[in-house]
Amino acid sequence: QVQLVESGGGLVQAGESLRLSCVPSASIFSIVVMGWYRQAPGKQRELVATMTTFGTINYADSVKGRFTIPRSIAKNTVYLQMNSLKPEDTAVYYCDARVDLSDYWGQGTQVTVSS
Repeated sequence: QVQLVESGGGLVQAGESLRLSCVPSASIFSIVVMGWYRQAPGKQRELVATMTTFGTINYADSVKGRFTIPRSIAKNTVYLQMNSLKPEDTAVYYCDARVDLSDYWGQGTQVTVSS
């Protein structure tokens, strides 16, 4: 099993930035895909961004140009850098790790963007 610890959520105004962090209990090189998903009230969980072990990145169209998913090898951490936030980005954000065809999820962190 892989445990994921997320941090960095909060309340910001539209146009501001936030950075989320996700620290897995295993080396990020042992995780095939790490990613960020979000779930807004009354909506299904949706993909935000993913990164493979080799660094291949995928973004949802709604966040392209505004969000990035950098990682720190030294800190064994994957981030979600969110810039130019919009009220529609308000959601609970979850970190995900795919290992051996199994998905492991963090506890979620709330991001609220006020207009």
